[in-house]
Amino acid sequence: MMISIKRYLEEMQANGERKGTELLPVALAAYRSALSEMGDCGQNVCPALGEELKYNLREQAERLDPDVCCETVMDTETHVREQLQGWGRRTAAHYQQQSSEVKDLLLVMARAAESVGDRDQRCAAQINEVTSRLNGIANLDDLTEIRESIKQSAVDLKTSIDRITAEGKAAIDHLRAEVTTYQTKLEKAERIAARDSLTGLGSRLWVEEQIGRSFLAEAVFCVAIIDINEFKRVNDEHGHLAGDELLKLFAAEMRSACRSTDIIGRWGGDEFMLLLNQSSLAEATAQIDRLRKWVCGDYTVKGSSGPRKLTIDASIGLAERQPGESIKELLERADARMYEQKAASRASKTR
Repeated sequence: MMISIKRYLEEMQANGERKGTELLPVALAAYRSALSEMGDCGQNVCPALGEELKYNLREQAERLDPDVCCETVMDTETHVREQLQGWGRRTAAHYQQQSSEVKDLLLVMARAAESVGDRDQRCAAQINEVTSRLNGIANLDDLTEIRESIKQSAVDLKTSIDRITAEGKAAIDHLRAEVTTYQTKLEKAERIAARDSLTGLGSRLWVEEQIGRSFLAEAVFCVAIIDINEFKRVNDEHGHLAGDELLKLFAAEMRSACRSTDIIGRWGGDEFMLLLNQSSLAEATAQIDRLRKWVCGDYTVKGSSGPRKLTIDASIGLAERQPGESIKELLERADARMYEQKAASRASKTR
């Protein structure tokens, strides 16, 4: 598709035609939609790594405006290819690590089962030996010899049982230690998955799980999606490290402004999500107004040429849970209202 767009632009330039004719906007819109779908698919295939891909592809899609030139088109194609290839390598490594851990646990279980089987075979042989000796007592005539044989058999039997108990306990203790180790790894992985690595807020998946619980409880609640306006310009003008610092500062301000019952997470990129539990639309609107006043304003970040003071605004879409709707429908309503605010903000600045 990118090659077709490039050829179309080259032909228009060669013929001296003005950009923005009927076909170009349609082709650009189709490509932006394809990039969005790629991001969604990446999120579904590997939730742990898909958010970054989705955000990066959206950044590239925003570059494809109606006045795009051939150089921008080819540059976008290069960046998209690099993003997809890098995501593919990271995803393969991620799942390879996951499968390796599962394989290790299965090997531990197999070794434990093998150890128990070997122990049982040894103990069975010892007990069979004692049983054979006891059966032989019937053929003895000397009472003293019978007594000694029974006595020795009892000692051997007790030794076998003690060995079974000791080896069984050792095997169980070893297996318990191995399982505890993997349980610790699993809990650590779950904690990592529940937290956004950059901001420390809840991850998108974790917040969506909390929303799902509120759905099951049939509680009254609202969801808000918050987007930092013109965040791409921060990255372009001051560098991605400054952008990351701004995201961390913005997240910290959100934590300070929200109630203890609110659940905050990073939606992806420069977007955040907020679950306002036990809040009607009127109550949530008042809370969002307070939040906007708190988080919007001046921030100081370390840019490539020193500290920079940035004035930040945000678009916030709020939606109340409606009976009969799904989580996806609720989030889509909140997302659509956020984009309405963003469009209104852009329009006001162009007047």
